[in-house]
Amino acid sequence: MSDAPSIAVIGAAAIDKWYAVSNLPEPDGGAFANEVTSAFGGVGANVSVALDRLGRDVGLVSRVGDGEYGRRAREYLAETDVDDSRVRVGDDSSTRSVVLSAPDGERAIITTGESFRKLRLEPADRETLAAADVVFLTGYTPNAVSRDVMDLFDSLRAGERETGGDDDLPALVFDLSGPVEEMVGRGTEPSTVHRLLHAADLFVAGDVAAAAYFGGPEAAVDRVAAAQDARSDATDGWPRAVLTHGADGMTVVADGEARRYDAFEVDVVDATGAGDAFVAGLIDQWVARTETDSASAASDPVTDGVRFAAAVAAINCTERFAQGGLPTREAVERFLASRE
Repeated sequence: MSDAPSIAVIGAAAIDKWYAVSNLPEPDGGAFANEVTSAFGGVGANVSVALDRLGRDVGLVSRVGDGEYGRRAREYLAETDVDDSRVRVGDDSSTRSVVLSAPDGERAIITTGESFRKLRLEPADRETLAAADVVFLTGYTPNAVSRDVMDLFDSLRAGERETGGDDDLPALVFDLSGPVEEMVGRGTEPSTVHRLLHAADLFVAGDVAAAAYFGGPEAAVDRVAAAQDARSDATDGWPRAVLTHGADGMTVVADGEARRYDAFEVDVVDATGAGDAFVAGLIDQWVARTETDSASAASDPVTDGVRFAAAVAAINCTERFAQGGLPTREAVERFLASRE
């Protein structure tokens, strides 16, 4: 497929009902919403739009419902340059979220709707993934789809070994996204996460997801490093993994070594979508780089990539909604120049 996007993203395109609340309520507690509005969201759409803003050629594989929420999600997507030809419409309720956003930018998210949960790959989807340079999926991807992606990659790698070909296979990026209990009946199951941990060229997990799956931050670093060591095809610092800690920064695991980095300090308006923006920045800098990009790269591409991705996330946090502050490449470069 010569016209396939160079980056293929599998994930939800959703409408977020956004509540600006006085506080995030404790159990049996309450809060007051000073404002209620809606915006475009969903991990798949967030990552896709972020990469589109950075000038990347990206397509989204997704499924929405046929009601108002699905129509609005498609309308928002049509306003971008994201290839939406693999976004299908089902006859069930569209995936959507309620976002509680506190004054300090912290948030809680509740998701409902059947449309994305019922996504299954079609032959044309597999062709798109196989032709892409990068494939991204999230822990919220239905387990059947995540298994299908893994089977596709196993088949591509087996075919390369059998023919002795040296064609570049797609790079695989996986974001664990949420805790194991949140994925039950909805997303990628632990056994499939295990396959992805050992197969992904870039594996990302936030603190909450890492604690639930690995048992804690230190255990996460150890297990990620062990998975990297087990890769027979590991070269030049790949695979890599990043464990994100919100405002406390992130830990990068590469070549069996863990390196800690700080996040940028900004006036946070809304942290919704910060993790998705960060992952998009990593894909842009680490995975989707061209030979021209690499030739102009500085001496420490790991650090440069983390700083770039952290800047994308930080800038996005200065505006409301999951995609409200997603920056262009020029805006990121200006931000980084101001922080040197």
